Amino acid sequence: MAKTKAKKVTPLMKQYNGIKTKYPDAMLLFRVGDFYETFGEDAVKASEVLGIILTKRGAGSESETALAGFPHHSLNTYLPKLVKSGLRVAICDQLEDPKMTKTIVKRGVTELVTPGVALNDEVLQSKTNNFLAAVHFGKKLLGVSFLDVSTGEFLIAQGNEEYIDKLLQNFAPSEVLVQKQNKQRFLELFTNRFHSFYLEDWVFQKDYGNEVLTNHFKVNNLKGFGVDELEQGIVAGGAAMYYLSETQHNKIEHIQSVGRIAEDKYVWMDRFTVKNLELYGGNSINSVSLLDIIDKTISPMGGRLLKRWLALPLKDIEQIQQRHELVKFLIDKDDFLETVTYQLKQISDIERLISKVATGKVSPREVVLLKNSLKAILPIKTSAEKSKNKAVQELGKQLKDCKELIHKISETVFDDAPVNINKGNAIASGVSDELDDLRGISNSGKEYLDNMLARETERTGITSLKIAFNNVFGYYIEVRNTHKDKVPKEWIRKQTLVNAERYITEELKEYETKILGAEEKIQALEVEIFAKLVQYIIGFVQPVQQNAQAIAKIDCLLSFAKLAIDNNYVRPIIDESTDIEIKNGRHPVIEKQLAIGEEYIANDVVLNNNQQQIIMITGPNMSGKSAILRQTALIVLLAQMGSYVPAQNARIGIVDKIFTRVGASDNISMGESTFMVEMNETASILNNISDRSLVLLDEIGRGTSTYDGISIAWAIAEYLHEYPAKAKTLFATHYHELNEMTTTFERIKNFNVSVKELKDSIIFLRKLIPGGSNHSFGIHVAKLAGMPSMVIHRANKILKELEDSHSHKEVKEVLKDAQHEEMQMSFFQLDDPLLEDIREEILATNIDALTPIEALMKLNEIKRMLVKK
Repeated sequence: MAKTKAKKVTPLMKQYNGIKTKYPDAMLLFRVGDFYETFGEDAVKASEVLGIILTKRGAGSESETALAGFPHHSLNTYLPKLVKSGLRVAICDQLEDPKMTKTIVKRGVTELVTPGVALNDEVLQSKTNNFLAAVHFGKKLLGVSFLDVSTGEFLIAQGNEEYIDKLLQNFAPSEVLVQKQNKQRFLELFTNRFHSFYLEDWVFQKDYGNEVLTNHFKVNNLKGFGVDELEQGIVAGGAAMYYLSETQHNKIEHIQSVGRIAEDKYVWMDRFTVKNLELYGGNSINSVSLLDIIDKTISPMGGRLLKRWLALPLKDIEQIQQRHELVKFLIDKDDFLETVTYQLKQISDIERLISKVATGKVSPREVVLLKNSLKAILPIKTSAEKSKNKAVQELGKQLKDCKELIHKISETVFDDAPVNINKGNAIASGVSDELDDLRGISNSGKEYLDNMLARETERTGITSLKIAFNNVFGYYIEVRNTHKDKVPKEWIRKQTLVNAERYITEELKEYETKILGAEEKIQALEVEIFAKLVQYIIGFVQPVQQNAQAIAKIDCLLSFAKLAIDNNYVRPIIDESTDIEIKNGRHPVIEKQLAIGEEYIANDVVLNNNQQQIIMITGPNMSGKSAILRQTALIVLLAQMGSYVPAQNARIGIVDKIFTRVGASDNISMGESTFMVEMNETASILNNISDRSLVLLDEIGRGTSTYDGISIAWAIAEYLHEYPAKAKTLFATHYHELNEMTTTFERIKNFNVSVKELKDSIIFLRKLIPGGSNHSFGIHVAKLAGMPSMVIHRANKILKELEDSHSHKEVKEVLKDAQHEEMQMSFFQLDDPLLEDIREEILATNIDALTPIEALMKLNEIKRMLVKK
């Protein structure tokens, strides 16, 4: 049998294959000359994602393979597209100058960029953290870590599945690391919402995680960080740190601490609530989120912190009041507000700049930005420390002046330094005498040669002397043949031409060595001096990070102050009660979407655990029930973030959990019916409520048949009323039957969103008033929606027929009364067999499922039984 001929592999492809084997899960960008090339499957994928041409290498030969590439200087254009599509990208560079080797150029991966591990400005978003998360499945609890290598922030937590789900929703990691053996479980719990990468099982070990973290922070244990008890969280943290080393990120001195996300410090909101309240993004393409409205931050650090504050509203009254006090100070003190606003605009993203310093990826221009930012902080520090407000003084003290660092950068780097150190002219004059001399030579080269030419012309009397340069023997002096007898003896002839001869001199050779070496030496010296400067700046990582955090806090408080000034927000009263009292509250997002001149209809909401625990809100669709629910939650949320609120006044008793559920919200991707999802979500609320919870239920039960829906909604409201925790609840429904609950349950109160009825239409007044609504105006709403007039006419006719079918409501009431009497054991206690039959008939009847006609028929049937008697 003939042997199969081995496929020929070129030396280049052999080298490529060797490197690609080490990074099988990454797209390999392979530097070849001035291009980054991709081969095989990588090339096919790259051409799809980047829209670049797919060709073939060695077309027609045995080594034919797919090929796609782009110029190396376009890396910053194409890399973000690859990473944002969820790919891991290994950047393989030439590690030596091709001119210096006769064999194949040495190559190696210099960086592995993944969605969660990126330092490139083009991949990152300025006001958004780029978190790498790791999730560890313990026996009972799950551990999670969030690490942003671009800022140095590192947080860990642990808890049940729901808590980890909430954190993943809030922190929105760009990439999640999971143990291979838990891949299926992770997908079942958290679906495929995240770019995930699966690591070997051994990485997720308690001892390994502890060792990785203690080694990195150079400590004996993690007690000093307050995380030593979070065993599952430490495992997740260790996995994240392991991944950094695996992706060639070894310079990580800017990751200086690890913090815990303390579950009990913040308001609980699950991911459904975050989605329903549209905190970060709307549920439709053009919708506006709460963050869009409240984010008036100027700096990237402030923008990132505001998202954190929104994800984790406070429960500590003292901390909330401190934020309110600082916002009040900013509002009252115009001059301080203006100073801070102006200075913040001069501050770059120092948190990410210092991270670039630590990772060795900072450019001279970025070092100048760091210096200018630190200088811009000084007036804020001075103004804050001069303030008479103690909280403001404290903020000023938190800011470090970093004057040594500012001075060092100022004297070392030019203010107009280039982006790339290799471009030259980055290091300032006076830093190095040698550098200054070399620059003198380099800059005065033409002048030096002109002087030499003038001197030699005068000395020799040769008027046509010329100094020039070529690549064969460098600088030379050219003498025309008519003057060659005047050439000095010490000149060395190098070349004879038809009409002239060329010479070199000792002085010219010395100059040539000096001038040609100067540029190279200048570059090497600048790189060396800049590297020393970067090393010096690394010593200031901690104070710069502290400044970044303080500036972020000031920026967020300033954002709240501007929000209050621009939109007429008020300072809420926060207390230990369990009451919520909002006078003329407004929806912060909707009021900004109104047409010019249109006024938002404000509403009062009062909730407490004693008299008005549950408000049953009825009214037609589109009347504004949902807006009232959401604005109540958003006002509580803003208040506990430390912001002022959109209301005339507000008193908020600390809320510990906010739950919202919208009826029939789809979750088709999970393969569950909408009603099943709704019930799952509602069950989760009922199992987790406390006496400080705020529950918002919007049209619960509408995912099933009418009477099923009414029954479930009734039962849920009853449970919330009777449950010892007495959670404050807003319950919006179009089932007016629920209005009857107030007769039995004392803390349930009826309200409705009023409408004005005209002859054949309605006007939505959007005002919440006491009392129930008697019908749903569904046909009116259908008419407003543009339903054909024939359908509207027919619907009205059917409605009238139903309403005229005697008083089926009265029939139901009779039956209900009968059932009630039976329960009290004060009726049908007779031995008469007929009455016993009638009793059985009534008790076996599902009254809520009866249509008007069926109710009348049932009553007639009972009547016939009596007539027969």
